[in-house]
Amino acid sequence: VVLVWRSSAHGKRGLPRINAPAPNFSLADQHGRLRTCAEFLGRWLVLYFYPREDTPACAEQAARFRDAMAEFEALGAAVCGVSVDSSASHGAFARKLNLGFTLLADPDGAVAARYGSLRKLGFIKVARRNTFLIDPQGRVARVYLGVHPSRNARAVADDIRKLAQGNA
Repeated sequence: VVLVWRSSAHGKRGLPRINAPAPNFSLADQHGRLRTCAEFLGRWLVLYFYPREDTPACAEQAARFRDAMAEFEALGAAVCGVSVDSSASHGAFARKLNLGFTLLADPDGAVAARYGSLRKLGFIKVARRNTFLIDPQGRVARVYLGVHPSRNARAVADDIRKLAQGNA
């Protein structure tokens, strides 16, 4: 995991700056319902970007968040996974893995680009495996780049706990 703390690295990659307002989004979830960044104000938001559904690493990352949902809820946090896959694809992925959190469809990659997390491979676009922790006031609290699927959920939960206690 590469954790970005300094703002100097952000300009180079188009990443949101720590303590800056989180880039807004308005995306359909796995049920076709429009979800916005503003609806998560007042609680922590874990916004994790992943490349593709039904790949081993993406399934593992989603399962780790699923298995930690009780902890995230106890910490006052919501979790949203974002990829360029469709809302229908998200629905199938969520059902297959029994995910109890929101998956957001970003088919044109615009939100991934605003978060410095869009990767273009020729004419193919995928999201980079990056995670953003947004505080209850809607500011970027932490940025995790190139995260490891099996350790991402634990690292974010630990940071929420530290930040909430003022120990970070």
